[in-house]
Amino acid sequence: MDWTDRLGNALKQYTSGGAAAQPAPDVHAHFDQVARAATPNVIAEGIAAAFNSDKTPAFGQILSTLFNNSTDDQKAGMINRLLSSISPGTVAQVLSGAGIAGLVGGGNTQLTPEQAQKLSPEVVQQLATHAQNSNPSVVESLSHFYAQHTTLIKTLGGAALIVALAKVAERQSRG
Repeated sequence: MDWTDRLGNALKQYTSGGAAAQPAPDVHAHFDQVARAATPNVIAEGIAAAFNSDKTPAFGQILSTLFNNSTDDQKAGMINRLLSSISPGTVAQVLSGAGIAGLVGGGNTQLTPEQAQKLSPEVVQQLATHAQNSNPSVVESLSHFYAQHTTLIKTLGGAALIVALAKVAERQSRG
């Protein structure tokens, strides 16, 4: 019996219409079950759906929330993915506007955990918005990153989890 068989009943609640009409009170527990059982690629698909959904806040706002709830290492991992998807000029513009332009430059495009900690959630939101606009594949990249940090995804709340679980359920129903 594979994970889809074991979680089939829980996932049925998130197929078309079910979750939207009546969110499951145990959506956090269901997400935990799926996160433990499914492959990281399946989890990443669900997270990407939540990042792109009109039922959740904008991508930049979501990343700002995740950043705020992350460890310093997680912050650096996320920020470095964002920085690699934005032109150096845009990075410099956003960071200089926040008064922290010295964090990158001189060929350095990677932040340490200590440097990432200096960023505000507002700057992260701006970087994420620029990244998504200039390189939409950043959503997929960060979805894979957060598939390794599923506890953080739970900090986004029930709506994001419902969207993620609905995507996993849709994938499961396709076989």
